[in-house]
Amino acid sequence: MLLIFQISCGTPGNEEEKPEAERPNIVFIMTDDHSYQTLSAYDDRFIETPNIDRIAEEGVKFVNSFVGNSICAPSRATLLTGKHSHKNGQIDNRTTFDGSQPTFPKYLRETGYQTALIGKWHLRSTPTGYDHWDRLIGQGDYYNTEFITNGDTSQTDGYVTDVITDRSLEWLENRDSNRPFALQIHHKAVHRIWMPDTSLLSPDGPEPFTLPAMEGGEDQAPADPNKLAGMPATFFDDYEGRRAASEQKMSIAEDMDLVYDLKMLDEDGELQTKYRKAYANGRYSRLNEEQKAVWDAYYDPIIEDFMDRREQMSDIELARWKYQRYMRDYLKTVQSVDKNVGRVLDYLKENGLYENTLVVYTSDQGFYMGEHGWFDKRFMYEQSMRTPLLMKFPEGMDTRREVDELVQNIDYAPTLLDLAGVKVPEDMQGRSMVPLVQDADTDWRDALYYHYYEFPNEHMVKRHYGIRTDRYKLIHFYNDIDDWELYDLKEDPMEMNDLYGKEGYEELTEQLKARLAELQEQYDDTDRSTY
Repeated sequence: MLLIFQISCGTPGNEEEKPEAERPNIVFIMTDDHSYQTLSAYDDRFIETPNIDRIAEEGVKFVNSFVGNSICAPSRATLLTGKHSHKNGQIDNRTTFDGSQPTFPKYLRETGYQTALIGKWHLRSTPTGYDHWDRLIGQGDYYNTEFITNGDTSQTDGYVTDVITDRSLEWLENRDSNRPFALQIHHKAVHRIWMPDTSLLSPDGPEPFTLPAMEGGEDQAPADPNKLAGMPATFFDDYEGRRAASEQKMSIAEDMDLVYDLKMLDEDGELQTKYRKAYANGRYSRLNEEQKAVWDAYYDPIIEDFMDRREQMSDIELARWKYQRYMRDYLKTVQSVDKNVGRVLDYLKENGLYENTLVVYTSDQGFYMGEHGWFDKRFMYEQSMRTPLLMKFPEGMDTRREVDELVQNIDYAPTLLDLAGVKVPEDMQGRSMVPLVQDADTDWRDALYYHYYEFPNEHMVKRHYGIRTDRYKLIHFYNDIDDWELYDLKEDPMEMNDLYGKEGYEELTEQLKARLAELQEQYDDTDRSTY
């Protein structure tokens, strides 16, 4: 039987705080668009991430971690507030976050914590609740980007993942060592357009990802394109019977820009792509002369080879080539994140902070690595709804090594407050995972709620909401469409076979719709007249 969970909590108050000496520090590391498929604690097919994996090896790995709205700003607002998008007001990337509302950093600060945020903010408003904030402007840039530090703008030199880590360690070095701290390290990486650090660019260097040769050679692709070696089995998904999926604009083959995304900035200007100027006069132009020399030495031979071969490429060969370029650049940005996570962990250990610090690693949402032929996120399908979540708890806490219950980003704020000894506010919609990781909470949730709002948009993903249980997923696409989809995740983990309306699934569909209505009532998301 499906049960609605109840949050047992009270109002934050000093009477519940832990003694100062017992209060753990918090280091919350969040990347942007880091897929669970490209973190080797979850999946080692593409890359090894030894430093991030250290958190899993010494802590807890959540194997069923999800978001409630797979897009950047809403996910960040949910982290701060412990509430779904419709309750905190950040339903999409266009909205300005209401910084006057309660957030977990404010609660921690009120009870004695030093609070800091360094890196990506992406909520348009000025950060509130922090003793120190040092944020990128908008998305920021991979190279030589600007920061706004407590209101003052400054220019930086170097690669953004390194710079964010440098500034985080500098803050740790200069904090008040007599008080506990909560530091949010929010990386720009691995967000589009996946510009690698020049230290990882060498024409003769090893690549993090290489596709095996096609069966019969490059000119003789197999009759079934889904059997192309090294590519996701669903890469050439035809979206039969799934209208919303068929109308998206996030296809690697069709929508990934050769210049903007894949760096094919040819000197002759033959490739006049949609976003050529945005790359040439924006992203690429930020590199200094030394950085450009290394960049060009790596990409120019690739550009030359591509321009020589592109007219002879079949559609399959071009799609395969684009996928490989995408994966190589994306994974290089992951390598830089992994290196810098290692720097943070080493600093905590070398300075006697590691034992009493909660270290969290997560991403604001998942990402497509060619599944269904896509990049980006937004859909309620697994690759974008699911996100990595690793936690290393303070020493002395007896925790499980792996948690398979359904957790969601509404749970982050309650967990951080609970661990700090602060009562979880009653209006937070998530719940603390601390009892869960200690195997003391047997009455956990049985289903997750999801709601995506941003349409129309660049990638043209329809508005939709839905429910995910441990086995089934029911999605309703609405607004300019009225389509339902149902998936059996046990029998169809790649979500290719829509069961909605098929014989034999009527009773299951009605049960899921009823449970979905209960979740909408529970989370107070029943009025969609303003969406």
